[in-house]
Amino acid sequence: MYRILEKEVFSPIIKLMVIEAPKVARSCQAGQFVILRIHEEGERIPLTIADFDREKGTITIVFQEVGKTTEQLGAMNAGDSLRDFVGPLGVPSHIEKFGTVMVVGGGVGIAPVHPIARELKKAGNHVIGVIGSRTKELMFWEDKMREACSELHVTTDDGSYVRKGFVTDVMKEIIEDRGKENINLVLAIGPQPMMRACCNLTREYGLKTVVSLNALMVDGTGMCGCCRVSVGGVTKFVCVDGPEFDGHEVDWLELARRGAYFREEEQKARERAKEKHSCQCGCGGGK
Repeated sequence: MYRILEKEVFSPIIKLMVIEAPKVARSCQAGQFVILRIHEEGERIPLTIADFDREKGTITIVFQEVGKTTEQLGAMNAGDSLRDFVGPLGVPSHIEKFGTVMVVGGGVGIAPVHPIARELKKAGNHVIGVIGSRTKELMFWEDKMREACSELHVTTDDGSYVRKGFVTDVMKEIIEDRGKENINLVLAIGPQPMMRACCNLTREYGLKTVVSLNALMVDGTGMCGCCRVSVGGVTKFVCVDGPEFDGHEVDWLELARRGAYFREEEQKARERAKEKHSCQCGCGGGK
């Protein structure tokens, strides 16, 4: 069992948890992920590692409640335990001194981009951070990202915090201002539409762009084939070949179609879970 040591609520749907997992913490690296299971009959879900502390033996995860399992996870508290917490999985981020690197985090993608930005800065890179969220309420870790980056730019879709605009608007301004020849690498993590938009932008300037994919996944070892994705016309598996890939080579349309396969089933599972945990007398108990 893996004990939840801390819980922090960033918003009604975005939560942070610090998990006691010394073996995972001892060997994990930036860019990797874990697969967890809440209980014996629960589904396995992948979550990218947002932070780790080798001395304390802890892993930090940040997640958004989007389905049955993440909602159940969000209802848990410090002191509760997870049945399984497997990792580290996936290929670590490639860290070296590139020069100037732009790291872009959208929504919950701010969390996994944080340790990568930190390691890139430690390697001697000038790290330009760009983070964005739909609203001020959904923004988090601005302070941690300022520390991890050489400079940080913040935006919100609705303009409720700092400035109005998408991360791609900020990226375009920076590229035009600094010159594309002065940016050596772009790394973007966030919702698929956001990452695709980032890649469409950087393609115009010929800037190498790496993205971290969060595909449907079951075993996390390449056995089930559920997380396959086409990259440069070749089938890859996100769990063992990724999660990071050249964003200009990803077949985004195929990835979106595969991600929508079980949307109806997921909605039904959420509804069944709510019915199961609702008091039959209508008082709302057990929710």
